[in-house]
Amino acid sequence: RQIFTLKDRPAIIWEPNDPNEKGVQLTYGELFDKVKQFANVLTNLGVTKGDRVAIYMPMIPELAVAMLACARIGAVHSIVFAGFSSTALADRIIDAQAKLVIASDGGFRGAKTIGIKKIVDEALERCDSVETIIIKKRTGEQVQMKAGRDYWWDDLIEGVSTEHNAVILDAEDPLFILYTSGSTGQPKGLVHTTGGYMVYTSYT
Repeated sequence: RQIFTLKDRPAIIWEPNDPNEKGVQLTYGELFDKVKQFANVLTNLGVTKGDRVAIYMPMIPELAVAMLACARIGAVHSIVFAGFSSTALADRIIDAQAKLVIASDGGFRGAKTIGIKKIVDEALERCDSVETIIIKKRTGEQVQMKAGRDYWWDDLIEGVSTEHNAVILDAEDPLFILYTSGSTGQPKGLVHTTGGYMVYTSYT
């Protein structure tokens, strides 16, 4: 809804972990194009309305792009905090029956590097629903890529159109699943609906 009045205004101003690394600024127009492009990537990979997608990424602009692209095609996204263990990630993937995982090679937390792709690989030893993994390069560390399952984000978006028509959704169609911490037992997935969530965020 912002694209018509705020197209050239910053939507995301991202400051990296390392002050010597260049930041990223995306206008609403640029973000919209990236979301439409990645929505086409997901569609090309066979993701359709109602499919579940697990997102396990550090705080980078692509996290927002992935989330909004899922919403645009009607796929139900489940964001898992990238500090959670492989067991916690696996529990949430299994419960949601996610068919695709979006992650990064690694992430930074202070002076530490976290091997995010390695954690995903460990989690998937317990999961049989995942068909595809998309990996965004962040730290540049060496990771294991499984042929036919694992793809680099930048390879997938290369040459893909930024033209995309959003899938029409009902107000009660699920938008995303947010899991409880699981500290008192099995994590429980709270399903937020498309219309309900949008109305409530606007209202508050």
